[in-house]
Amino acid sequence: MLPAPPDSRRSASCAALLWTGLVAASAALSGLFYLAGFPAALLLGPMLAGIAFGVRGAPIRVPKAGFQAAQALIGCLVAHAVNASIAATLLEDGFLILAVVGVTVVAAALTGWVLTRIRLLPGTTAAWGSSPGGASAMVAMAEEFGADPRLVAFMQYVRVACVALTASLVARFLAGGSGAAPGADMNPAPLAVLATLAVAGIGAWVGLRLRIPAGAMIGPLVLGATLHATGLADMALPSWLLALAYAGIGWTVGLRFTPATVRATLFALPGVLVATFGLIGLCGLWAFGLTFLLPIDLLTAYLATSPGGLDSVAIIAIGTHSDVSFVLAVQTLRLLVVIVTGPMVAKWISRSAGEVRREPV
Repeated sequence: MLPAPPDSRRSASCAALLWTGLVAASAALSGLFYLAGFPAALLLGPMLAGIAFGVRGAPIRVPKAGFQAAQALIGCLVAHAVNASIAATLLEDGFLILAVVGVTVVAAALTGWVLTRIRLLPGTTAAWGSSPGGASAMVAMAEEFGADPRLVAFMQYVRVACVALTASLVARFLAGGSGAAPGADMNPAPLAVLATLAVAGIGAWVGLRLRIPAGAMIGPLVLGATLHATGLADMALPSWLLALAYAGIGWTVGLRFTPATVRATLFALPGVLVATFGLIGLCGLWAFGLTFLLPIDLLTAYLATSPGGLDSVAIIAIGTHSDVSFVLAVQTLRLLVVIVTGPMVAKWISRSAGEVRREPV
């Protein structure tokens, strides 16, 4: 085998140094969040470190397979916490859950419409970027419908980051909580760990093969919840593995903020931030109203109505005393609704702005 060329060796050495720095910065920030008592500190630290490295042009990325593996592990973690109660929650409170989802989706559509009317963003870009969920799916689908994928990605991941930060802040003051990996075991049984890894692998493969939105997470969640609820399998993961999963999701979000994306979208940043926090605030008001309609606490309602970031919200919910079943029921249904209605909303906003939408090829 021929030796690697000098440029390749320098590139590999540079990448290794950057990853080392990213891991060190993530650990330091996670430690600070943990000491401050923030839930999901192991998610927030890597996400903020990733944003800092991404904006400064670090040419490193979490491989797609790594991100999917992290989602699969989070799906198993959620399965251990909620069992099979999501379906029961949907049946018992189906109408109100649909109302929660409907308010979030309509509010997001109106946000996109306003951004279009003030000429801050093109119609289809505003529509896809404002969709409250399924960030990676929205970016992939948006390009087919004529939207600028850089702007859509920027809007989506700004929203995900803001939702994660505000939800953690709200959870910190409403319920306190630990920054450690919730649901993790310090000394799990080896057979339980192997069973959980098998559920993660099989569930993710099935979810991705069936093209389910967020299939790498939903597949293990459904499979694991079914096996755990029926007593056919114990779910357990060591804390270090869950910490890696949290970091994988945080780095994936943070490293999306590249210099090229920031330069291309800097003009739209103030409007995007105003729209994002406006949407979060509107959902927060709706969450407060839900506490008078359902026997749930404010934190559960807030996490359930948070506009996006299914994996991030799931991590925060498990780290607090909120009703994880209700939160995941609402978030999962909203994700499915957004995937289905996205093209229709984009078309409506484009027509209202007088734009001609390019049909997908």
